[in-house]
Amino acid sequence: MNAPLPSSPTARQPTLTFAPELLLRAQDVQVAFFDVDGVLTDGGLYFTEAGETLKRFSTLDGHGLKLLARAGITPVVITGRDSAPLRVRLKALGITHAVFGTEDKLPAAQAMLEQLGLNWSQAAAMGDDWPDLPVLQRASLACAPPHAHAEARAVAHHITHASAGSGAAREFCDLILVATGHYARFFSETQA
Repeated sequence: MNAPLPSSPTARQPTLTFAPELLLRAQDVQVAFFDVDGVLTDGGLYFTEAGETLKRFSTLDGHGLKLLARAGITPVVITGRDSAPLRVRLKALGITHAVFGTEDKLPAAQAMLEQLGLNWSQAAAMGDDWPDLPVLQRASLACAPPHAHAEARAVAHHITHASAGSGAAREFCDLILVATGHYARFFSETQA
């Protein structure tokens, strides 16, 4: 006699939730601006003996950026620095919208909005320090990691539980995906 086949596990439902006011702010988001140092990285700068800069990136954050793009939400990186490791990482993630080496981030963000045919009510932003403030203050949804400068935390609508470079950007991406209705669908596809 054949043994019965194990029953298939019941598909899990997503457990992630956010406050309704955050979901309302994020529901129309079509573009998300990201700083790099202190957001996509832990903010530390590592140098080799030869003076080469090394950066550590989180795979959680990278997957979140890919999910945003898959949902039709454009991830845009605007950073005060430029480095080979950053360019390699962005290329690996398929991020084509980036502005490097600018401390004056508002004109870069405004130009990107115009290029994409969007406005600030369709924008979300994540930053951690003074150069990010003008973008954070104009975005429909502003987010900061927990160790961001006090002024960035003060204007943020959401401060992540996860640290910068360790899932903070993923939390921001997940918030946008939940609000725009993509999260549950993407999650259920992994449960099949």
